[in-house]
Amino acid sequence: MENKEFVFILTTSYNAIEKAAGALQLATNMAAFDAKIDFFLMNEAAYLAKKGFAESIQFQKAFSPVAELMKSLVEDFDCKFYVCASCVKPYGLEGAELIKNAEVKPGSYLGELLMKRQGLTF
Repeated sequence: MENKEFVFILTTSYNAIEKAAGALQLATNMAAFDAKIDFFLMNEAAYLAKKGFAESIQFQKAFSPVAELMKSLVEDFDCKFYVCASCVKPYGLEGAELIKNAEVKPGSYLGELLMKRQGLTF
C-alpha cells in the first residue's frame, strides 16, 4: 500500500465509548506498521482532547483503555488530535486544558487533510 496516511474522524466518546476505543485500537495497530495517523474530533468526541477526560472513563468493556491508547498514540507515534472548532463552544471546551498534541482546527482543515489522506469515520 503506497498511501499510509490516514485521518480518523471520531464523533463519539462517552455515549459509545466502545466505538471510540475500537477506532483508537485500530489506529494504534496501524501506527505500529508505520502508518501516519492523526485524528479529527467532532461532536462529543471533542471531549477526548480535554485533559483528564480519557482517564475518567469507567465503563469501557472491550479493547485497551482509552487513556492508555491515547497516551501511546501521542507519545509513541506523535499522532495529533484536532478538535473541531465548531464543537468547542457547544461542548463547553472554551478555555479547557487540552492533552498534548491537541489543537483546535476548523472543519476546512479536515477537508484539507482528506484531500491528502484516506479518512476513516467512527
